[in-house]
Formats: sequence, structure tokens, C-alpha cells
Amino acid sequence: MEKILVVDDEKSILDLLKVVFEKEGWRVKTCLSAPKALEFIDKEDFDLLLCDIKMPQTSGMEILKHVQDRKPDIPVIMMTAYGSIKQSVEALKIGALDYVVKPFEIDELKIVVSHGLEQRKLKQENILLKRVLKKSYGFENMVGKSKKMVEIYNLIEKIAGTDSTILVTGESGTGKELAARAIHSLSPRRDNPFVSINCGALPESLLESELFGHVKGSFTGAIANKEGMFEVAQRGTVFLDEIGETSPLTQVKLLRALQEKRIKRVGSTGEIPVDVRIIAATNQDLKKKIRERAFREDLFYRLNIIGFEIPPLRERIEDLSPLVSHFLEKYCSQMGKNVKVISPKVMEIFESYPWPGNIRELENVIERAVAIEDSETIRVSSLPKEMLSSPQQEEYLLNINPEFNLSTYLDEISQNYIKQAHLEAGGSLKKTASILGISYRSLRYLIDKYSLKFDSKKKQTRRKQNP
Repeated sequence: MEKILVVDDEKSILDLLKVVFEKEGWRVKTCLSAPKALEFIDKEDFDLLLCDIKMPQTSGMEILKHVQDRKPDIPVIMMTAYGSIKQSVEALKIGALDYVVKPFEIDELKIVVSHGLEQRKLKQENILLKRVLKKSYGFENMVGKSKKMVEIYNLIEKIAGTDSTILVTGESGTGKELAARAIHSLSPRRDNPFVSINCGALPESLLESELFGHVKGSFTGAIANKEGMFEVAQRGTVFLDEIGETSPLTQVKLLRALQEKRIKRVGSTGEIPVDVRIIAATNQDLKKKIRERAFREDLFYRLNIIGFEIPPLRERIEDLSPLVSHFLEKYCSQMGKNVKVISPKVMEIFESYPWPGNIRELENVIERAVAIEDSETIRVSSLPKEMLSSPQQEEYLLNINPEFNLSTYLDEISQNYIKQAHLEAGGSLKKTASILGISYRSLRYLIDKYSLKFDSKKKQTRRKQNP
């Protein structure tokens, strides 16, 4: 329910508006004096202020200025007598959203107030959207704590504020676009478009049109003028993914656009100035392509003003655990599932698997496992068959100890589960039992059976002695 503050020195108007607005479903607070109103504004949150211009002691204009200084996001509607319209116009210049003239029509006033509340709602949604976008495309989506990733985070923070062209390299699925989006979201261009295009997904003729636009009639099917990505991203960032797939002709035009900061639409002779930052990415060895004369050396050096490589997942295995937790939480939330942990055996498979598809492949595996898992633990049975039939896994199965004892193996698994659940529960045995789906008495039995020591009694005793 929206909350409105109504300020007027006539009690009859306050009583009337309180009844009218509350029938509309709005919460209403009334105030007879300007000093009290200023106190309310500083202490409470309101969605709209409706204020009389002429008041004793402090005028409505002073209240308006106070709101503009302290809480400028609150829309203010001024109430005025016919002879004070000039002051109302002045109030609009200061920042008031609108004004109504006394004696006003109630239906007209409700429309003006509804409009003000809608404006406030749209502003709040816009702020929230910007926060969500910053969270989505900032470092929050780049999960990893390894030394290599920390170095990349530090580099991104340093280069985000520049306008330098950047080349991001790395295997497919390592998160090159996430890095590009993080750079954009931390840069002065963050409020302007981030436009991404996969250069390897389109044939040469269509790619040129997508990048630079075209004019009507320039080719079959060009029924109207069209802006290219460089124009759409004006004052923003263009992300050229798979830049190594571009043809020699497109490379020439890209080089010219980078050097001259001007483009030509397909079929046009006129040039269009563009102000964009270029971030390119590739999973190919561009230096090798240069030697093979498949990529222009001058374009490479123009793109590679600042370059960095995102390492494959197999080279930063310490990031595996936080990535698994991140994707597990993400897809449990999306699917409404209650999968809490990964079995130790699954983690063993993850750690020995080469991850040719890198983080993208890991995300797909977790999404699939959450979707088909019917317990609170992701088990081996929920993994794709190709992961279990990889050379690494076959070698693991062939090297099983001939003296393998199933009972001992199951006991080891049980102990690992208990330890993992105990950590998950923050040291609480009752929560540990709940996570494991067993009774507290059963948990105590297993702790004694395996001689597990958690020091829980000592912690409880200390709490009692030092409340």
C-alpha cells in the first residue's frame, strides 16, 4: 500500500482527503503544520507528498525545497488557491511534479495523485532494474576464488574506466562474455547499451549488415534502412565474440571503423561517426592465424591493446566448489527444488573430469542433475553418461583395489556425509540430523559408532558459562 503525506493548515481538508484516499487503498498521514511535516519527512518514508503552498510559519515552498534536498525521489504535488498560480509554476521549476487549484474536483485530484504514485513506482522499478543488471553483469556472476581469477578481477577493475580496446581469449565456455559485461558495467559507459554479436554465427554478407547497418534497396530483402550494432551501441560497448571467424573483407572494415571511428552502412556512400568501445573475444590462436594469413596482423594489434586470457576450468580446479554451489543454488531456486549437497563421489568425478566445455558445461551438468534428482543430494546416477564413460573415469574403475570392502567404503561415505552436513549446519547437531534426514538419536549413534568429534558439548558449556 502506497503511503501519502498530506500537509495543510485546514483540518477539514485533511479529514476529507484522508477519507477519500483511504477508500482508494492508500495509507494516509495528515499534518497541520509545516515544522511537523518536516519532522515526518526526515523520519519516515512516503510515496507521495501533497502539500499546500500557503501555510503559517513555514511555507509549502520551503517543504518542497526540503524534500528536494533530502529525498528527491518523492513526488510532490502542490495545492494552491487561484491567486497563487504563479507560485505553483515556480514550484514546478524547483521540482514539484504537479499542482492542483483549490477548490479542486475530488476525481481530478485522485487522477493527479494516482499519476504521481505511478511515477514513483516506475522510478523505483528502474532503480531496482539497474541494481539487478549490475548484479547480473558485475563480478557477482564471475564466480571463482583462485589466484588466476583474482588477478583477472583486479585487471578488470583497472581497465574498466579506460576506453582502450580489449581482446579476451580463452577456451569456449570459460566466461569471456561475462568478463566483457563486467568491464562494461564498471565503466563510465554503463548507462548506455552493451551490444553483443557472435561473428562466427553469420555469413559475411549478413555480418556486415548487422555490424554497420544497410540502406533500403542495397540488397534483396533490404526493404528499409537499418541501423547496425555500432550505431545501436552509441556511447556504449560492442562485444565482438569469435572475432577469429571474420572474413578478410570484414576485418578490413572493422579495422577502418576502429581507426576512423566512422562506419558506412551497406549500400551507402555517407559516413556515420560512432562512439563505441570495442571488446573482442576468441577461442582461437590469432597469432597462428596471422602466420597462416587468415587474420590481419594490423587488426590484431589494434584489438589487443589490452589483452588477457581466462584460464580453462581444469587449470583452476579450486574454483570448482564455489561454482558448483553457485549453480546449485541458482537452479534449485528456479525449479523450486530442495537439492542441498553434492555427494563426495560426484565431487571426485568432477575433480577428475577434464571439462572440455568449461564452466558452461558444468552449469549444464548441474542444471540437468537438479532437474532429475529426486533426493536432497546429487548422486552419480544424475550425471550424464558421457561423464561416467570418459577415459579418466574408466581408468578410475579399472584401478579399483581388488581387496575393496563395500562395508568399509559405505562407512567412509557415511562419515563424509555427516562431516559435510555438520559444516552445512554451522555446528548444530540438530540441524545436522535434519539435513541428513535422520533423528537426533540416530545421529548421536553414528557419531559414537565412527568416533567422530565435533566439540559441540564444549561449545554449549562455554555459552552457558559466558552468556
